[in-house]
Amino acid sequence: RRVRVLGQDHPDTLTSVNNLAIALQSRGKYNEAETMTRRALVGRQKVLGLDHPDTLSSLHDLAVLLKYQEKYDESEKINRRALEGRQKVLGWNHPDTLSSLHDLAIVVECQGKFAESEEMNRLALEERSKIFGSDHPDTLSSLDNLAIVLDYQGKYDESETMNRDALERRERILGPDHPDTLATLTNLALALRYQGMYDESAMINQRALERRKVILGPDHPDTLTSGNNLAVVLGYQEKYDESEEMNRYTLKGRERILGPNHPHTLTSFNNLALVLQYQGKYDESEELNRHVLAVRDKVLGRDHPDTLVSVNNLAIVMESQGKYSESEKLNRRTLEGYRNIFGSEHPHTLTSLNNLAAPPQRQEKHEEPEAIHRDVLGVRYRVLGLDHPDALGSLKNLA
Repeated sequence: RRVRVLGQDHPDTLTSVNNLAIALQSRGKYNEAETMTRRALVGRQKVLGLDHPDTLSSLHDLAVLLKYQEKYDESEKINRRALEGRQKVLGWNHPDTLSSLHDLAIVVECQGKFAESEEMNRLALEERSKIFGSDHPDTLSSLDNLAIVLDYQGKYDESETMNRDALERRERILGPDHPDTLATLTNLALALRYQGMYDESAMINQRALERRKVILGPDHPDTLTSGNNLAVVLGYQEKYDESEEMNRYTLKGRERILGPNHPHTLTSFNNLALVLQYQGKYDESEELNRHVLAVRDKVLGRDHPDTLVSVNNLAIVMESQGKYSESEKLNRRTLEGYRNIFGSEHPHTLTSLNNLAAPPQRQEKHEEPEAIHRDVLGVRYRVLGLDHPDALGSLKNLA
């Protein structure tokens, strides 16, 4: 009606287009939302100018949508434009400026730039705490995001503390079933999984999955994320049949909703390949791993953390089939990549170093693997603690 009465470029019409885009985004329909957001952005640039707050809002919204579709390079570029514009027009401490900083921190983290993301998240958290107070939803979002990037850097204790703090506040303010509360619950489950607390992580993931199915629907991307997380922790618990079933459920939903080459879909392929390997279904596992690695190499680049996960997983299935030479080559690539990104003492780096010891050990080169296992054991004890499953695994390797 507004198009007919006011014209397609009238500010009120463009506001309606923007509102429709927001509604589509909330339902997980990112492609349609992107089309509407680009339409609103072009109209607002033409009518209001590049630096008008409404134009900058459309620019920010587009960056967020691109992030949801994991088009990270384009999202980062647009986020930086929105942040620069808002800082100039609105000022550094304006809520919209901090919103752009917050979302830029997320997309930088998604690109594997964890130290830069941590710095941005701490700044956003500090400024939002000053302006809004510690219980404001925006402040809690910054707390959530900081906890996530700490997880990725292996700072698990600090991450768990922040997640429990954010969860307590969100349950008190928003209620236990609010989507933001469930997001924090999911983050806490991830932090617990990284620390080897698999039973508690599985219980929390199951709760998040059940509530998201009811609140968001079974095919919403967030619901499928909960399914994926539960599948992973079931694998760590060695409940491989249940993990395979949950992985296939998640993969089917993501292929249908997001497409076969979407990064989230590739994560589901990757996780299914891993549990198939644990079940001894090596041919299918190898095929899936090679598919995921080829796409990630092309889309994300050979040194992206997700690409290195695929290299690591393919190395494992090669080693399981006795293809030690190829496995060792892949393990060395993974180790080099993780050292460059995370440093020598990150849990991912130590896992790669541990994996590197396996093929030469099977080829009866005992001195090299024993030295590697002793190095890994010493660091794992110091970094993760005596009771962490990875530390216990290192002790077993030396037995």
